[in-house]
Amino acid sequence: MQPTIPPPFQGYGLGLRVPHYAEFLARQQPVDFVEVISENFMVEGGRPLDTLARIRDRYDVALHGVSMNLGSDDGVDLDYLRRLRALADTIEPLWLSDHVSWTGVGGINSHDLLPLPYTVEALDVLARNVLDAQDALGRALVLENPSTYLSFSDNTMDEPGFLRALCERTGCFLLLDVNNIVVSATNHGLDTEAWIERLPLDRVRQIHLAGHSQGVDMLVDTHDAPVPETVWDLYRRFLPRLGEVAVMIERDDHIPPLPELLSELDRARQPAIVATP
Repeated sequence: MQPTIPPPFQGYGLGLRVPHYAEFLARQQPVDFVEVISENFMVEGGRPLDTLARIRDRYDVALHGVSMNLGSDDGVDLDYLRRLRALADTIEPLWLSDHVSWTGVGGINSHDLLPLPYTVEALDVLARNVLDAQDALGRALVLENPSTYLSFSDNTMDEPGFLRALCERTGCFLLLDVNNIVVSATNHGLDTEAWIERLPLDRVRQIHLAGHSQGVDMLVDTHDAPVPETVWDLYRRFLPRLGEVAVMIERDDHIPPLPELLSELDRARQPAIVATP
């Protein structure tokens, strides 16, 4: 059976985090959808799942995973996928997303999104795992481009070409993290415009806008700061090339009051005038 294709969804949302649960439940917030971390709700009951069900009564929800481990030669974890499918069947999300990365080996979770070499061998492993996951979940996946801090000497393709080949082989879709493009391109001296030009933009279902930090020698994808001007600028330049997409602000640390995030979301709604006055 072919996996269900996530239909396009045009709207603006936030990554829903614990400090803002009460405000989202107390009154309707000016968002079209929220995104939650899948692993926080892959349980059979209890308060987290009850909270998510109440949120789902008011808002569309996207489920975003961080440990599907799709790039690992271990193969997919069928128990993980069973629990994720149970959650998805209950919540009926816009889509299921995760990352083009690996997170562990031999049953050990690194709790980090580790980079893949862009080689035919790595693509074979990733594509096999994506196909297996989509079969188990009954849904085509939406996969996010990573932030990277190193490149592999045996790479035989660039990242956009790797992502294009992945989409062609598996039928998956893309979550385009604009911050990740800026971080990776800056760290590796790449041209963001050329990066975007080579990507299959027709496969993009969602966009993440987030912030980063300046490390000693490179940018670090920390998601703990407002969206910087470099990210706003790239978003403004390529958004007109996309079809219907869901756009959201993502903040994972130093989480500010909700009005600050809603203000950033207002900027995302007006890409022609995103520059700070």
